[in-house]
Amino acid sequence: MALVQKRSTLKIWGDVIFAIFLREIKSQSTDKIGLIWTVVSPLIMIAGMTAMRTLLSGGGDTHGMPTMFFMVYGMILIQFFLSVLSKASGAVQKNKPLYAFRQVQPISSIIAIGVFELLIKIAVVFVIVLLCFVLHIDIVVHDAISVITNFFKVWLMAISLGTVFGLSYCFIPELKKVQQLLTRPLFFISGIFFSLQDIPREYWHYLDWNPLLHAVELTRYAAYPSYGHEGVSYFFLDMCVLISVFFALACYHVGWKQAISR
Repeated sequence: MALVQKRSTLKIWGDVIFAIFLREIKSQSTDKIGLIWTVVSPLIMIAGMTAMRTLLSGGGDTHGMPTMFFMVYGMILIQFFLSVLSKASGAVQKNKPLYAFRQVQPISSIIAIGVFELLIKIAVVFVIVLLCFVLHIDIVVHDAISVITNFFKVWLMAISLGTVFGLSYCFIPELKKVQQLLTRPLFFISGIFFSLQDIPREYWHYLDWNPLLHAVELTRYAAYPSYGHEGVSYFFLDMCVLISVFFALACYHVGWKQAISR
């Protein structure tokens, strides 16, 4: 007689997330360079934008840090946010057939895809570090803990907003176009190509409402203290993260059953 093994709710949830994670890997590796391209593609964009900014500025430093790393930190953070937001917001509808199984809930697919995007960006960072080692480019990170923490905060914000948008799509599919309109300018107003120090102080209030700008500037400051952190604060960034996480959890708790039934 076969024994029925009982699993805890947490163990079932973990198994579901891992299964969806493997499903995401499989969907990304439908061709020979599928997974490799997910790492190479952002690297090409980072390299192109960094080279352009370095040539235009004549190399050297930007407010106390090498121009190359000035661009790299900004590009990685914003790419990371946009990719996680895009994939997380599409996770609910992408895995809708799986919700026929009682153990599978939308939050599992969101977390699985979010972790997958996180691992991709870790791979991108690892390749950048490896290239710097091969090219004998010195990497200076004064406060590595703060750098990692800022990346995690950006990840939480992207997951939270992706959850809200993903649930909203089930009720109003047209919101996908609204999301595109809202996120497109972020690439230009989040401090990738400029520092807040480049802008006259009287115009800061037009930009410092953006938590991504705070994340980018504070990450640069954590790596190179000489860069400075005037105009940005950890408190504002932390409050934005907490509010976005709380709002996303509240929306999910209220509406996930109605969302998947539509």
